[in-house]
Amino acid sequence: MSPIDHFSFGLLTPVLAYVMSSVGSMLGLLLTSRARLAGGREGKYWLAGAALAIGGTGIWTMHFIAMLGFSVNGSVIRYDVPLTALSALIAVVFVGLGLFLASHGGERLGFLLGGGVLTGIGVASMHYLGMAAMNMSAHVSYDPAVVSLSVLIAIGAATAALWFTLRVRGALRIGGAALVMGVAVSGMHYTGMYSMSVTTHPEMVPVPGARAIDLLLPLIVGISVITVGLLLTVILSPSEKELRSEAAYKARMRDSDEGAPEVDLFGTPRG
Repeated sequence: MSPIDHFSFGLLTPVLAYVMSSVGSMLGLLLTSRARLAGGREGKYWLAGAALAIGGTGIWTMHFIAMLGFSVNGSVIRYDVPLTALSALIAVVFVGLGLFLASHGGERLGFLLGGGVLTGIGVASMHYLGMAAMNMSAHVSYDPAVVSLSVLIAIGAATAALWFTLRVRGALRIGGAALVMGVAVSGMHYTGMYSMSVTTHPEMVPVPGARAIDLLLPLIVGISVITVGLLLTVILSPSEKELRSEAAYKARMRDSDEGAPEVDLFGTPRG
């Protein structure tokens, strides 16, 4: 019998992880929607916020909430702090790179696929680095076939997410897309977890590292605070409808200025 239990708290951790993934994805889609409208330097700031929302909340926080339900009979689990922090950084950076690449390419398929592959590899790297950050009195091995499948799922999920960021508009569509993204991210996580096999050591040995509650809770709370801050930024900023109206007004004024005749200081048309 396997000593692994992925659901030591029952459905609590997978449900919370899915909710967090969907919330982070929805916020990221809202931010990328603003980035499309803003463009230029302001658009880059919105994309950076989207990377934090999707990579930090939708992916990394989801992963480690799910990991809180992971246990190994016969061994305690401790976490390597630097590796855990590095896994969070990788998630945010690679999602950001994928977002900027897909945004730069617009509707071009090559940029979308390139961004999806880059982001998917980053997400998979985050997952397995987070797994490597676990210290336990046991030997851990992975099934290469299932690992490969999880990487393919990560790439497919990342490509679909980037496609959503380029095309999805409106609250209902963004909400629906976020729910789909939550399923994809959760599916990748639990597929990767299924690839793991654990053989506990006959004798208990001291396990270095921090307890999950001591390490993960502050990190999760910190990212959640950032998520709330980003959400408030979206709420307090002009709505998508207002931004579109402003853009249309500026376009009309620009066209009007270009079509107006040149006048002298007294308002008399020249020529």
